[in-house]
Amino acid sequence: MLKDQLLSVQEHLAMACQTAGRKPSDVTLIAVSKTKPVEMLQEIYDEGIRDFGENKVQELVEKYEVMPQDIRWHLIGHLQTNKVKYIVDKVYMIHGVDSFKLAKEISKEAVKHQTEVNILIQVNIAKEASKFGVYEEDAVQLVEDVAKLPGIRIKGLMTIAPYVENAEENRQFFKKMKQLSVDIIHKNIDNVCMDCISMGMTGDYMIAIEEGATCIRVGTAIFGERNYSVENTITKQQGE
Repeated sequence: MLKDQLLSVQEHLAMACQTAGRKPSDVTLIAVSKTKPVEMLQEIYDEGIRDFGENKVQELVEKYEVMPQDIRWHLIGHLQTNKVKYIVDKVYMIHGVDSFKLAKEISKEAVKHQTEVNILIQVNIAKEASKFGVYEEDAVQLVEDVAKLPGIRIKGLMTIAPYVENAEENRQFFKKMKQLSVDIIHKNIDNVCMDCISMGMTGDYMIAIEEGATCIRVGTAIFGERNYSVENTITKQQGE
C-alpha cells in the first residue's frame, strides 16, 4: 500500500513539474515520517526515498540510530535552543530557523561539533498567529544577520502555508515566497544561497511546485493519517 501511495505522489509531482515546465529532478520529495514506525520508513526507503522529515528531536535521533546512514534527515518542526546540541551532527537540514537566537545556538553547537549545518529561514508568509516564522518584511534582515555566523550555511527559505480546503488559495503565498527568494538572491549576501524553497504539503504540494518549490514535505499522502496521540500542540503547528 505504501508503495502505491508513494508512486501516486511521485506521479502528481511529475505532473506539476510538467505544467510548470520543470524537471521532476528539480524537486526533492521529503517523506514526513513523524509518529510513523521505522518499519514504514524502511518500506519507503526501499523504494528509493532518501529524504525524511521529522518534527521532534527525540524521534529523529531514535530513528537516526537504527535507519540506514545514507538518509538525509530534515528537522521540520519548531526547534528549541536546548535541543540543538542533539541534532547538529545528524541532520542534513534544519528547516525552521526563525530567529537569530536559534541560529546563534545552532552556530555555537556546529562549531563545537566541527561541522556545518544547512538551514532554511522560516517565513510566516501568511502572518498566521498560530505559526512560527519571521514575517516577510523582516526576512532579509534575519538572513543578513545569520549569514555572518560560523558553522551555518543558509540554503534557502521555508514556509508552512495556511490549511485550506482549496489549494489554489495558497498560490498567492507560494508566489510571495518565490519572489522573496529572488529578492534575496539579488542582494548577493555572502554565505547565502537560495537553492531551496521548502513549501507545499499533502494538500497543496502541486500548487507549490508550480510556483517554484524545490522541496515538498509530504506525510499523509504517503504514510496515511498520522497518530495525533503521540504529538503535542507545538508539533501540530509545524506540519507536513
